[in-house]
Amino acid sequence: MKQIEVKKIIEPISTSDGAGVKLKRSIGVEPNYFDPFLMLDEFGSENKDDYIAGFPPHPHRGIETVTYMLEGEFEHEDSTGAKGRMSSGDVQWMKTGGGIIHSEMPAMSEGKLHGFQLWINMPAKLKRNKPEYIYIDAKQMKVYKDLEKKIKIIAGKFGDIEGPVKGHNVEPIYFDVELEKDKIFNFNLPSTHNSFIYLIEGEIKIGDKNHDKIKNSTLIVLSKGEKLNIKGLIKSKFLLVSGKPIGEPIARGGPFVMNTKEEILEAIQDYQNETFVR
Repeated sequence: MKQIEVKKIIEPISTSDGAGVKLKRSIGVEPNYFDPFLMLDEFGSENKDDYIAGFPPHPHRGIETVTYMLEGEFEHEDSTGAKGRMSSGDVQWMKTGGGIIHSEMPAMSEGKLHGFQLWINMPAKLKRNKPEYIYIDAKQMKVYKDLEKKIKIIAGKFGDIEGPVKGHNVEPIYFDVELEKDKIFNFNLPSTHNSFIYLIEGEIKIGDKNHDKIKNSTLIVLSKGEKLNIKGLIKSKFLLVSGKPIGEPIARGGPFVMNTKEEILEAIQDYQNETFVR
């Protein structure tokens, strides 16, 4: 099996979104698109002024958003009538399909907020589908644990443990891994997939080849291959995310991602005409 190595190390840029929520963006900048992944944001602060304004009502079409809360609470509400509260450790996997208008607002006025939002593209055949959700409660999260590592399995399979996101077109893998110092995380990835590591905290060594030092809040794009080996140089925590490329042209327009510019203009017109939600 081919060894997976570090292809590129990317420092996220500091930016803001929503009504001024401060965050670190990696995918969506460089690389601009890592098929099927469109964007990756890390949001986190102990200063309420960095997050309190939240993400007021806004539309989406043609993408999936995966929100993973590490710390804090968010309230969600949308145009389908769905509403709920995300707490520490919860995951909300939203397939926006043909269109949804939703809001994500902090359900806290102080304390630490920390989490991630990943955007995944949808193929043309699914971009007009009815919106749907997968909610993963932290208490029901599938977890593998031994003396060397702890793995929260959101999507994919580790050993005999399979995450709750199944039958997905990009065959995603989404793990939250905690690795002890000097211990090794071994995993076989499909050679067809595009994969990345997001190091949340700690310091790690990937593969056999020498690479630059990798520390906190860093995106690591991985080479294609099957055999992934990661060593924790100190106790570390990271996300492993992988998915099968869709291989279709994309057109972007803010919260809309379609296949052509004409479809983006249609989405904007639908939103302006209040015919967006069908």
